[in-house]
Amino acid sequence: MITPPIFPTGTGPRYFAGTNLHANQSLMSGLQGLGQHRRTWGRRAAMAGAIAAALIPVAASAADMDARGRTLQSAYDWTITIGIEGKVEPIFPGSKDFAIRPNPLFDIRRYGTPERFRGPRDGIGFGLIEGSNYQIGPVGALRIPRKESDDPAALRGLGDVPWAVELGGFAEYWFVPWLRSRAEVRQGVHGHHGLVADLMLDAVVPVTSQLTLSGGPRVTLVTAAANSPYFSIDVNQSAASGLPVYAAGGGLKSVGAGAQARYFWTPQWATHVFVEYERLTDDAANSPLVTQRGSPDQVTIGFGVTRSFDIKQPW
Repeated sequence: MITPPIFPTGTGPRYFAGTNLHANQSLMSGLQGLGQHRRTWGRRAAMAGAIAAALIPVAASAADMDARGRTLQSAYDWTITIGIEGKVEPIFPGSKDFAIRPNPLFDIRRYGTPERFRGPRDGIGFGLIEGSNYQIGPVGALRIPRKESDDPAALRGLGDVPWAVELGGFAEYWFVPWLRSRAEVRQGVHGHHGLVADLMLDAVVPVTSQLTLSGGPRVTLVTAAANSPYFSIDVNQSAASGLPVYAAGGGLKSVGAGAQARYFWTPQWATHVFVEYERLTDDAANSPLVTQRGSPDQVTIGFGVTRSFDIKQPW
């Protein structure tokens, strides 16, 4: 006789069948959830891969541009402009006759910055303190010697005045992009030992990308020590020249105006032509050398060419 299995109360085949059914359902639900999670993570992984693939060329391009930028920035440090101009100018200050003379040109600026405007009366200098519309720095000018042999009829008995170097500083300010003001104060060495101050205002008009026109008024102030070697006449000079004794003081030396046209043939090569008019005033104009043998009206005409070079700082 076979004894049937004894189940606890509340159990039995139906209980276990139900339990297995619930377990199977839970298992299927878990497997479905896992599948959904796997599909979700798959989509996220695919999206991340696509984004990474898109960003890799951009990052590489940015890195390449940055490297090229560093290479360009380190290629050069300065741009130097040198040139020469020929000037038709009075033989000596106050002369009524003219001579043709060469004049050197020089400028230096940081690499990558545009060329600064230069007027015909500007000294040779460079900015040490610079802003978007101003610059301040050292400046120099060379005054050629005055020799009796240059004009024997006018300078007879007055002797020679040696060359002079004028060293000092300048300040330049642009009121608007087309209007520049500039002041130079220079101390004379050797030929004269006075102070010279040049005040200039220029309207600068770019007609095209290559042609620029400019012009404006000029004023020159001097001390007596700067005026005297060129316009004074001492007792000995008076006896030798026949001109009366005269002592030139300081103050306003001249007023005038100038104009210039500059044309860039290439980014490196440029030419310019200019005319400057200067009217001597006060003690300079009243000198017997000017009133009897010269003229207070001083005109200078010039033509020049410049070439720019990019260089690496040697240290």
